[in-house]
Amino acid sequence: MNSDEKNESCGFDYEVAFSRNIGWLTDTEQAALRRKRVAVAGLGGVGGSHVLTLARLGVGAFNLADFDTFAVANFNRQAGAMVSTLGRPKLDVIVGMARDINPGLDIRTFANGVSVENLDKFLDGVDIYVDGLDFFAFAARCNTFAACARRGVPAITSAPIGMGVAHLNFLPGRMTFEQYFRMEGLPEPEQALRFLLGLSPAMLHRTYLVDPSSINFGERRGPSTVMACQLCAGVAATESLKILLGRGKVIAAPRGLHFDAFRGKLAMTWRPGGNNNPFQRLALAIARRQLAPKAMIAAGSTKMSELRLIEQILDLARWAPSGDNTQPWRFEIVSRDKFIVRGFDTRDHCVYDLNGHPSQIAIGALLETLRIAASSFGLRVEVERLSAPETQPTFDCTLLADAAISVSPLFPYITVRAVQRRPMKTRPLSATEKRELEASVGANYRITWIEGLRGRLAAASLMFASAKIRLTTPEAFEVHRNVIEWGARFSTDKIPDQAVGLDPLTMRAMRWAMQDWRRIEFLNTYLGGTFAPRIQLDFIPGMACAAHFLIIAGTRPANVDDHVAAGGAMQRFWLTATRLGLQLQPEMTPLIFSTYAREGREFSVRPESVVLAHAVRNRLQVLLGANDLDAGVFMGRIGAGRAAVSRSTRLALDRLIVH
Repeated sequence: MNSDEKNESCGFDYEVAFSRNIGWLTDTEQAALRRKRVAVAGLGGVGGSHVLTLARLGVGAFNLADFDTFAVANFNRQAGAMVSTLGRPKLDVIVGMARDINPGLDIRTFANGVSVENLDKFLDGVDIYVDGLDFFAFAARCNTFAACARRGVPAITSAPIGMGVAHLNFLPGRMTFEQYFRMEGLPEPEQALRFLLGLSPAMLHRTYLVDPSSINFGERRGPSTVMACQLCAGVAATESLKILLGRGKVIAAPRGLHFDAFRGKLAMTWRPGGNNNPFQRLALAIARRQLAPKAMIAAGSTKMSELRLIEQILDLARWAPSGDNTQPWRFEIVSRDKFIVRGFDTRDHCVYDLNGHPSQIAIGALLETLRIAASSFGLRVEVERLSAPETQPTFDCTLLADAAISVSPLFPYITVRAVQRRPMKTRPLSATEKRELEASVGANYRITWIEGLRGRLAAASLMFASAKIRLTTPEAFEVHRNVIEWGARFSTDKIPDQAVGLDPLTMRAMRWAMQDWRRIEFLNTYLGGTFAPRIQLDFIPGMACAAHFLIIAGTRPANVDDHVAAGGAMQRFWLTATRLGLQLQPEMTPLIFSTYAREGREFSVRPESVVLAHAVRNRLQVLLGANDLDAGVFMGRIGAGRAAVSRSTRLALDRLIVH
């Protein structure tokens, strides 16, 4: 007995079942829907409603994915959640309900959800993808939308927000999901903010949330309503119909719509550049400040153990900056309120880690980030350096409740701070910006600014000269070869090549040359190999900024503690710059080569590199003065401009915790 005969035997007839659609649809269009295949990943709040609504529309085939089971907490909104389905797989329940509507459905199921491994099969033969994934399923969502873009499959998302729906369409050849949301490689709280604000830039729902504590990004928890889920199903099915039948106006990202039933308002949104739009960047900055201490991580939450609280603080602290993303620290959790930071340096194999001082500065930035992160819980961190070799600075850390502690204004920017190696705006820093940056480093440090056209030209020329050492020294070549991750936009333990700042042609030449030192020598000797990268990486960015700066200690750093303290000042400066909407790039190599020259160290087998280091020191002395130069702890350039779209991320916390 074929499927049509089975359908007839149970009294089902497709034409009769969906005859009431005719009028709004033609007979031909209804027949076309019967031949369409829709993929839905996630069958909970919105996904189950999507499937059932599309099944009642007469769509004839589905690819469905979900790995979860129904629980009591799903009853308020999920179509398949009932006493009779408790503990049952959502996939099985929704498939059964859909086949109760149309026994002739052709359904392919994916009981393990969607993953990189099964996306090709999941999207095979699909006409459209409708997103039903959990709000916090960022990796699965990004991977699925990226696969749709590669295959030319229209992909849509309808988000239940408050008592309304926010909808976006991502169509082949148009702006992609990642180009709009710009979430990849970012920590989960930042992804949550970007997804929420990207979905609903109009924020129609914000005025009637009665309990802000119900939103907790750290616990992956937020309020929801059945009205919103049902509205999502209606909008998603309507947009799917228009896309599948090619009838009606279809808006595509960066345009979207947000309808809020509670307020009775509809907003047609438009954010060119998506989350990189200036209005979105401002909204994100405001949201970080407002939500971070209250929602991203629930301060003092009694629902989490103290051990989990320590892990949350460490998870934030790991975003501290370090040279070439080396992350020279590991964590050992001792008890509910104690942990040890075990530092190390890379002086034995990295020419830039002179005497381990850059690594010590990075560890100081980590300890400062710990203090800032702990403040969001009403805690202070008591730090004591333990007896250990200088190459392995080790710190005992204790978390202490302190009623006088308030949330640091720098807290929301811990995970946002990044390096911008590309050109910035030349707008001078305002008096207010300078005042806040100078105050951030503390009483024991001060800032020297190198600004104006002549100042920037002098600094850019100096960076251009210093870069020649970096690109012609074999000891530096070994470092560069190990710290760049090729073909990457993000890297957990290196620098992704897309963040370096070279044009594609120069990048290809660099990748070829970096495979062998002999290629570097050939390029440098016969093809002027250093000129193009020095122009792109040093001179142009050196001119395209507001200013260069040097953080200067009151007295020249002499030991580990001095450099660790300098790292704290550096991190406060950098986070303050991020809070002010400014971009920053470290410029440490001239200081490092200058120190080699001052100490008379022959750091390279290539004599020309040592000679060039002395020349760099002479130019720095002219620019800064010998005393300020030798007391300088951190140098860089700063300015307004677009945030970096490619960046180094960090190793996962479980890889940084030692036992």
